[in-house]
Amino acid sequence: MNNVPTLNDFGHDPLWITIIKAVAIFVFLMLGVLFGVWTERKLIGRMQHRYGPNRAGKFGLLQSVADGLKMGLKEDIMPRTVDKVIYFLAPVIIAVPAFLAFSVVPFGPMVWMFGHKTPLQLTDLPVAVLLVLATASIGVYGIVLAGWGSRSPYAVLGGLRSAAQVVSYEVAMGLSFVAVFLHAGSLSTSEIVASQAHGGTLDIFGLSIPTPSWYVFSLAPSFAIYAITMLGETNRVPFDLPEGEGELVGGFHTEYASSLKFAMFMLAEYVNIFTVSAMAITLFFGGWRAPWPISIWDGANTGWWPMLWFFIKLVLVFACFVWVRATLPRVRYDQLMAFGWKVLIPFNLGWIMIAATFKALRMPDTTRGAVLAIGAVILVGAFAIWLRFDTVNQRRREAKAAETEAEFEQLREEPTAGGFPVPPLDLPHYHGVVPRQARLHADAKEVTSGSN
Repeated sequence: MNNVPTLNDFGHDPLWITIIKAVAIFVFLMLGVLFGVWTERKLIGRMQHRYGPNRAGKFGLLQSVADGLKMGLKEDIMPRTVDKVIYFLAPVIIAVPAFLAFSVVPFGPMVWMFGHKTPLQLTDLPVAVLLVLATASIGVYGIVLAGWGSRSPYAVLGGLRSAAQVVSYEVAMGLSFVAVFLHAGSLSTSEIVASQAHGGTLDIFGLSIPTPSWYVFSLAPSFAIYAITMLGETNRVPFDLPEGEGELVGGFHTEYASSLKFAMFMLAEYVNIFTVSAMAITLFFGGWRAPWPISIWDGANTGWWPMLWFFIKLVLVFACFVWVRATLPRVRYDQLMAFGWKVLIPFNLGWIMIAATFKALRMPDTTRGAVLAIGAVILVGAFAIWLRFDTVNQRRREAKAAETEAEFEQLREEPTAGGFPVPPLDLPHYHGVVPRQARLHADAKEVTSGSN
């Protein structure tokens, strides 16, 4: 019996099974948010040599429930100057797409559910991965509208930052998927998981070298770029600039400091973390398939066991999010944008070209000489462009260094030219002139001594 789902296995479930799957995903995400908040606070507490939540319930497990009830029961305050319609719709717009993205995530193979054979996945599409990117793009509208509808300068700046950041890092995220699409030959999440069932071989000088089945090994640069863009896409440290407390108070949700609306923003953030983590597992870590050496067991990838492997992988990826938050400081906004456009995207384009070249060389009936010649021409052209811009940057660095050296030379010859921290030496007290404050203090002291 073939238990690996394909696109033909979707769309045949009874309506009540589809409803059960949708409710199960919703409950899983809601419970995941509750335990995710508790796990993050506990892990960060341990990393900072403190206990974390330890009062509400055993080990503080009820702390997230208490916080959720508190935010749900607090008074709903709406500032008078906000756009009420947009102010109300923004949390909904950001939360709903976060849940929809999980509909194409595969949790396991084909199983029997109440007498019906069905895949452990709500639905699948020939372009399922693009659906995830589309829902992530829609979610940013909620952040922008939250800032715009709040009619607050801090909230507007946070919304604009988020829009620019998501556009920048979504381009790099989409490009990091291209190499996976080339190797898997599909954009369907279930077929991408199926393509990682068996490893391949790499032929070099007549030697056949076996390669691992997970794309995290064969497409390591794509995964590294995706891991960085996950943080930028979810506005997490060190890329949480849309809500930087130091300069924007609370950012786009400054005016949502109470009631259920603020809770929906936090809910959407955590669900987005689970979504990008699930996509990392699906695209690079074999999806629901068991890791080695568990995969040696014949029943590891059958039945309901794969849900356990998927859940363990999800917890480990989420723990990496927490680890990064507890380790790295927040970057400056100009560094954030420059890194996305000047580093991630150019490097990604170069890696796609290399991956496509190797893919073409491994295809039958391919003229390898023509492929290598085209690749060499592209490499030479890219190197020439880089050399041209690097020459310009080198000239700018040399001019700046010369300007700095001239400034230091001037300060060495004339310290009074304003070279901090050397103070000017021609202040009044150097010439015996007593400052006004000192004179007043001396007069008051003299009056006091005279009265005594």
